[in-house]
Amino acid sequence: MEDGKPENMKDLVDRLTLGVTRILESRPGVTEVRYVEKEPAERHMIISWEQKNCCLLPEDLRNFYQMTDGFLMTWSIKFDGNNMQLGTMIINSISTLCRLGTSSIYNLPNAPTLDDLENDTDDEEEPLEKPHFNSQCRIFELDCCNGNGKVCLVYKNVQSGVVSSHAEIWFLDRALFWHFLSDTFTAYYRLMLVHLGLPQWQYALTKYGISPQAKQWFNMYKPACTASIIADDDMTFINKLDPIQVFKNKNKLQNTKKKACAQLPGPQKNQTSLVTSKSASQIGSTTKKMIP
Repeated sequence: MEDGKPENMKDLVDRLTLGVTRILESRPGVTEVRYVEKEPAERHMIISWEQKNCCLLPEDLRNFYQMTDGFLMTWSIKFDGNNMQLGTMIINSISTLCRLGTSSIYNLPNAPTLDDLENDTDDEEEPLEKPHFNSQCRIFELDCCNGNGKVCLVYKNVQSGVVSSHAEIWFLDRALFWHFLSDTFTAYYRLMLVHLGLPQWQYALTKYGISPQAKQWFNMYKPACTASIIADDDMTFINKLDPIQVFKNKNKLQNTKKKACAQLPGPQKNQTSLVTSKSASQIGSTTKKMIP
């Protein structure tokens, strides 16, 4: 029985992570894949959360908490001779699924709230109604994204005294702009696993995109995803330089210069030679005057 327990646990983790642990362990440079085992959330805790926040958890998220009270998996690589944690995948537990925007961000009198600082500009390209830090929305933090933003469970069009049941997953960046991620928790969970929890992976689903440094990590550990990210981008990676195009442009430039030289008229050449000879004679006369 004792020998079979680790195997059963390994199978459970493999099914829970959709095989991502095996994929990471087979990648070159990955030194450690760490999964934190969590007990299932107790039923009374889920009911208490729903009653306290006047919201019903989506069925897929409820089932997730009944299987494991949160999710935490990290993986590290060998970098500059030391182990460096690169990927992080987090789903907050039911007890840390806290509401955002209910208090001041500073412990000062009359301090501004997130509702005061929220960007009010609407994006015309975004067809969906964005969340707001007001009484019509209830927003809960699923992942703090290592300080790069927040992944939130959002209930919109909330009415006082009415239990809300429909929720969406949105990403709040550091500039307080909202970006839609998915309409179900299952879809977001798959996105998180597919992107391997790489740094700033949520920005890959926004119009801003990921930073150049994050692109390098994507290119190394998620090349297929990187190709789709930069498909519509004018910039390309340095290692994707096309020498044919480069030398083609260079040859065109050389041919253009040759044609320009061949088209120079005769008088201009004579004028150039006259100026040169004149300058030489002036230099010679100046030299003679200087000799005692």
